[in-house]
Amino acid sequence: MKHVLVIDDDAAIRHLIVEYLTIHAFKVTAVSDTRQLNRVLSCAPVDLVVVDLNLGREDGLEIVRNLATKSDIPTIAISGDRLEEAEKVVALELGAADFVSKPFGMREFLARIRVALRQRPINPGAKDRRSFYFAGWRLNLNQRRLIFEQSGEVKLTAGEFNLLVAFLEKPRDVLSRERLLLASRVRGEEVHDRSVDVLILRLRRKLEADPAHPRLIKTSRGAGYFFDADVDTNDGGALAA
Repeated sequence: MKHVLVIDDDAAIRHLIVEYLTIHAFKVTAVSDTRQLNRVLSCAPVDLVVVDLNLGREDGLEIVRNLATKSDIPTIAISGDRLEEAEKVVALELGAADFVSKPFGMREFLARIRVALRQRPINPGAKDRRSFYFAGWRLNLNQRRLIFEQSGEVKLTAGEFNLLVAFLEKPRDVLSRERLLLASRVRGEEVHDRSVDVLILRLRRKLEADPAHPRLIKTSRGAGYFFDADVDTNDGGALAA
């Protein structure tokens, strides 16, 4: 039974979601603040988190960002106020699997939850002790840490990490959007191409000196993307182009 954790300060919404998802064979825990959220996450396995972006004194976007940085648990952002396209894009860029506007139909909401759970990301480096070295950067797979020799560690979301590993495994190979989607386990069937593009944009902002003119992650028009750099591993080997 999949465990869905809901954080929303509206008791009526919490009750509605709990009641509906329970009928459809989900285990559901509903909380109203991050203190309760963290308590549940620390003591029980959670498969998906639903985050209301408007929590009174707390910022739901910060919760989305923290979850994406620290875990592979997919999140669905919900909001009745932040309905502008820019707000939705920010939530997706911070790591949300999907964005649902209030009020929403419960059947559609259930479908979106099932999609997000079906495409939950897989951590490719869970037991991999390799490190990749490229253009002054080091990516440690076991610790999931990206470090630049001149400025220190840069935080990656789970999706960004998985996508970067896919590129580093195949330097200078053109990877299609479909292949990158599979590698990064980006969630959301309806906008999958855009989701990959959003991840690429986020990685460029973190890796490139000038994201508008990328030197590492390049576009192959009509085909996909490729990583244009020499890549070495800590076993002394260089990955062939």
